Amino acid sequence: MLAQCAPAQAGNIVRLPAAAVDPVVKEKRKVAVLAGGCFWGVEGVFSHVKGVISVESGYHGGSAATARYELTHDGTSGHAEAVRIVYDPAKVSYGTLLRVLFSVVADPTLRNRQGPDVGAQYRAAIVPMDTVQRQVATAYLAQIAKGGHFSRPLVVPVESYKAFYRAEAGHQDFMRRNPDNAYIRRWDAPKLAALRRLYPTLVRTTPAP
Repeated sequence: MLAQCAPAQAGNIVRLPAAAVDPVVKEKRKVAVLAGGCFWGVEGVFSHVKGVISVESGYHGGSAATARYELTHDGTSGHAEAVRIVYDPAKVSYGTLLRVLFSVVADPTLRNRQGPDVGAQYRAAIVPMDTVQRQVATAYLAQIAKGGHFSRPLVVPVESYKAFYRAEAGHQDFMRRNPDNAYIRRWDAPKLAALRRLYPTLVRTTPAP
């Protein structure tokens, strides 16, 4: 099953600064939609971040008709494997979510691929849900590009939100349910370990649903 997510070595881990532009948000709950390659690890990492209420894997960028796993893997559907994060802005900011994304989850210098996974469906992307998130995203990309944290130019897009389609049940909470899966052990478990090593104060004791 799911041969497209082939085993690979861990990706680059980069300690990044906090977002310089990260306004206080007073709502009790906000939604973030982010893409960072195969959604198993993206969901698995963010479910361990304090302030995250829930994470679900899904598809963003294409139509409802192609929002199925088997229809996204020729790279023409427009969809990216993505996650929908519900979070408490009083406990974790949008800028912090982006910091985690590009520190331990996704390499923002890769276009239409992450690690061993190649195709537009595996692109890293930021999908702001409002003008504040777009402001934070644009500023943070400029900040980390200027900071010289990466040896190549950043190519990650800031995409307009269309619709998020929840992935099939077998993809939800995949990392927790399948810790011995070859891809999880060799590709995603190191990302979670890096989160714990780089940002221990951000890690929650039990993962969010």
